[in-house]
Amino acid sequence: MVKGLYIHIPFCHQICFYCDFNKVFFKDQPVDAYIDSLGKELSLWKQQGALDQPLETIFLGGGTPTSLEPRQLEKLLSYIHEYVPMTSDVEWTSEANPDELTFEKMQVLFNGGVNRLSMGVQSFDEDLLRRLGRTHSNGDVARAVEDARKVGFTNISFDLMYGLPGQTMKQWEDTLEQAFAFDLPHFSAYSLIIEPKTVFYNLMTKGKLNTVTEDLEADMYEKLMTEMNQRGLLQYEISNFAREGMESRHNLLYWDNEEYIGAGAGAHGYVQGIRYSNHGPLKKYMEPLDSDERPILNSHEVPKKEQMEEEMFLGLRKTDGVSLEHFETKFGMGMETVYGEILKKEIDSENLAIEKGRVKLTKKGRFIGNNVFEQFLLA
Repeated sequence: MVKGLYIHIPFCHQICFYCDFNKVFFKDQPVDAYIDSLGKELSLWKQQGALDQPLETIFLGGGTPTSLEPRQLEKLLSYIHEYVPMTSDVEWTSEANPDELTFEKMQVLFNGGVNRLSMGVQSFDEDLLRRLGRTHSNGDVARAVEDARKVGFTNISFDLMYGLPGQTMKQWEDTLEQAFAFDLPHFSAYSLIIEPKTVFYNLMTKGKLNTVTEDLEADMYEKLMTEMNQRGLLQYEISNFAREGMESRHNLLYWDNEEYIGAGAGAHGYVQGIRYSNHGPLKKYMEPLDSDERPILNSHEVPKKEQMEEEMFLGLRKTDGVSLEHFETKFGMGMETVYGEILKKEIDSENLAIEKGRVKLTKKGRFIGNNVFEQFLLA
């Protein structure tokens, strides 16, 4: 059963040097026509019965949803209300760039039902921000949070980044200290991954990117976990921290391997056992919708073996890990029957532990999570 909806807004006023998401410069793009296409895609999902049950979460991502003008945001939200049923306590998130988040846009979002903001702050070192290709200042962040609270938002999250080119531990400590001063209920913090087709990748291949060492990155992660814990922000996933009850319910859908609709150019979804992705280029996304057809690039019915792999490598991202009982109920096979050798090896290596009927990463395992997850994909 579908529980969530992700909507991709592929427009940006500035392309960050590390970003490999599906995005285009806002200027001279068919933004209004794209929003109409999104409305059409949602209507097709409604016709096909995937939106018969109220959804628990909605997430506007990108690109940058706040690159849209207020009237465009209103139009987008009206399409969502027209086609998407929601639970009374729906968690409705929008990603946001602090410098684009005007008071008027926040009023449109809040009045339209959005109740959670995820701000791309990344760093409070303004020199590092410039080197990332970010356009906001620390003053923009302070104003955006203050205005968001005036409008009525209480559920606000910051995205932070560490392991940045040339970043020192002192800069990371300062960023954390300034972030905590806002007294927010949620933080996401990611180490930089240099992806192909990005400015950073091109600089790295030319030997012009001052990357940090693995040891320094690990020390930064250790500092992150320690500081979050000291402030009562519980680590509920490898990169996410929240006060109790303020976890991102939408992201938990992904890690719990639940079904969700992905709408928009380049969006991915998982509906009725089928994983699919939409066309990325705007024209290829919009053209099928003009003919009342979904803009599918590819789709794949997930076989049972792959479902079990996904249950493990997604679920192990969570601090709570994966329930042995739930796994057996869901798949009709015990986890130890399917993955006994891997579990023994990783438990012996002190990367995994079984506690209270759940398999979870140890603190040591969190530092090499991707290596642990790989074991289940290779099984």
